[in-house]
Amino acid sequence: MFPRLPAAAVLAAALLASFAVRAAPIVKTEHVEAELVTDAKSAQPGKPVLVGLKLRMADQWHTYWKNPGDSGLPTRIQWVLPEGWKAGEIQWPYPEPLPVGPLMNYGYEDEVVLLATVTPPASAPTGTADIRAKAKWLVCKDICVPEEGELDMALPVSPAPPASEPRWQANIDRARNMLPVDAPGWKYDAALTATALVVRLTAPEGATPPARAMFFPEMPELVEPAAPQKLSRDGRALRIEMKLVQPPPKGVSNVKGVAVSQSGWPGTSGHKALAVDAATGATIAAAGTTVPDDAIGDSLAVALVFALAGGLLLNLMPCVFPVLGIKVMGFVEHAHGERRAMRLQGLVFSAGVVGSFLVLAGIMLGFRAGGAQLGWGFQLQSPVVVTLLAALFFLLALNLSGLFEWGAFAQSMTSNLTARGRYADALLSGVLATVVATPCTAPFMGAAVGFTVSQSAGLALAVFAALGVGMALPVLLLSLFPRWLRRLPKPGAWMETFRQVLAFPLFATVAWLAWVLGAQAGNDAVLGLALGLVLMALGAWFYGRWAHVASWWQPAVAVALAALGLFVAWPAAGPGAAASTGLASDAHAQWDSWSPEKVRDLTAQGRPVFVDFTAAWCVTCQVNKRVALHNDAVVKAFAAREVATLTADWTRQDPRITETLAALGRNAVPVYALYLPGEDAPRLLPELLTPSIVLSAIDTLPPRSTAITQR
Repeated sequence: MFPRLPAAAVLAAALLASFAVRAAPIVKTEHVEAELVTDAKSAQPGKPVLVGLKLRMADQWHTYWKNPGDSGLPTRIQWVLPEGWKAGEIQWPYPEPLPVGPLMNYGYEDEVVLLATVTPPASAPTGTADIRAKAKWLVCKDICVPEEGELDMALPVSPAPPASEPRWQANIDRARNMLPVDAPGWKYDAALTATALVVRLTAPEGATPPARAMFFPEMPELVEPAAPQKLSRDGRALRIEMKLVQPPPKGVSNVKGVAVSQSGWPGTSGHKALAVDAATGATIAAAGTTVPDDAIGDSLAVALVFALAGGLLLNLMPCVFPVLGIKVMGFVEHAHGERRAMRLQGLVFSAGVVGSFLVLAGIMLGFRAGGAQLGWGFQLQSPVVVTLLAALFFLLALNLSGLFEWGAFAQSMTSNLTARGRYADALLSGVLATVVATPCTAPFMGAAVGFTVSQSAGLALAVFAALGVGMALPVLLLSLFPRWLRRLPKPGAWMETFRQVLAFPLFATVAWLAWVLGAQAGNDAVLGLALGLVLMALGAWFYGRWAHVASWWQPAVAVALAALGLFVAWPAAGPGAAASTGLASDAHAQWDSWSPEKVRDLTAQGRPVFVDFTAAWCVTCQVNKRVALHNDAVVKAFAAREVATLTADWTRQDPRITETLAALGRNAVPVYALYLPGEDAPRLLPELLTPSIVLSAIDTLPPRSTAITQR
């Protein structure tokens, strides 16, 4: 029997229970346990209270700091608070260096508490407030797993000053002690040279800086995290020198970061981390190392010139020619007609191209800001987009072949708006040309797009606009100076033949897109596409055969058949049957699948490694493969010099490949990288390959002292 408690004791216990913090059960994922913690039993209206996200990682797994280093993503917290409540930014404890093969990451092992101040309004009512958080984190060991959880906490609100919460006090205190501090009397300055960032920490009078320390910059892609930091002492000053990334970022006026010394910093009561904000005393000098011939350095002007040249060369790429051929045919048809209409069409076409480049770039940058790993051509990593493009090209090819005449129907719908329809056609042609151009990377374009990775959204959009201008420029010039077309024959019967011939590049493009779809989603998806295209062709024939009949049901049947075809062609959800494209091998040579660990292991054995960053939807990649990489002389040279050949297949989204491309200063494929033992950075080859280019790169390899049997 339990003793009977006095009524006053029961009432007191009930009051205490009503003012206890009630946290939801711990959220457990495969590698992390997460929960919300606080340092107070209640919140006082108008007064901030500390709330933290506590992450406990499985053994040897880690999460990341605000700057993750060579790879990774920082943890993100989205607070969902009662009306009027506000949450501050994450207060990041200092990180620890986490070497992973040749890379260096910044993050946390075992356990971390990410603190934030949560402040109720002064008018917050007494009672219980529901504090919720949606958290996302990347946890890594040998592999990386994105995880997330929704957490909540019932926090009492009381006008009385809050008491401390003992359940999590030790966790909160440890996190507080790991926060960087502003140390009185310390002075900081920084300098940027051509290859290095130097941060100098000067101790106050009478103090001696520690012998060992490490600096963690807040700005990503400023220094090479894996490069060793050089320390030197000059009286009361500690000098830390770090290797800059190449090409170095532009316009760095100050450097923020955390200086960590395990022995503590004088004058900080034993704290191990200093919050450093140092103005740079020197501008970035020109890089003194050799860079690829298409590198742009840190100049926006050079990036814009490269983008303009790359856009011009895009017109020669096989994925763009069919659509431009249609537009040029239209100019030929009107070359001897009204100049003003032609010029307006050229301007509208150019607006469609440039606007589409900006829209696609804006979408990509928006997703990137949200933490997604995307690059140029990202939309063609979706089987749905590939299917829709195949259907569109197929219908365009049927139209050019003469199976049906869309123009007659459009004219009947727009009555006297023929000119307006002409301009709408020019705009849509510009949009379509941009969409089909995204799988291609022309010379100069790779470096220009790579420049945008570390730039602000405004500068990145300026580079993509220059790409659009370059691509639209030939058509624009033809429209502004139609006399250049005067030497062409006048419109006549030959135009019908020319039009039908243009259908065949479009049919070839459909075949290529079907191959891309098979690489992404398997043979079943290709069969569905083929059957769907047959139904669409039946609908197009039905419309072409009876479009002249003044009745509503014939067009309705044609539209229904086309819709049924699209339904049949629609790829099933999921990753698909094919995990790879089968590009890793052919009759001449064996190409293994790429991974950073494999590159590290092979170079550690003393073997050079050639990596082909490719995708099934990249036409330039496939041309290079057949022309250069699978050339007999190149294959024999690879074997003779014992070069390991790896394929990094970006057909379906792969964040590790995206991160590696960004580290190489690229954001699109193809990219060809030659890794050599003992060299920190790979040698990059041009986007367009010939056998002689690859053979020249192989000939520069140093001789190997010992033979290693090729796997």
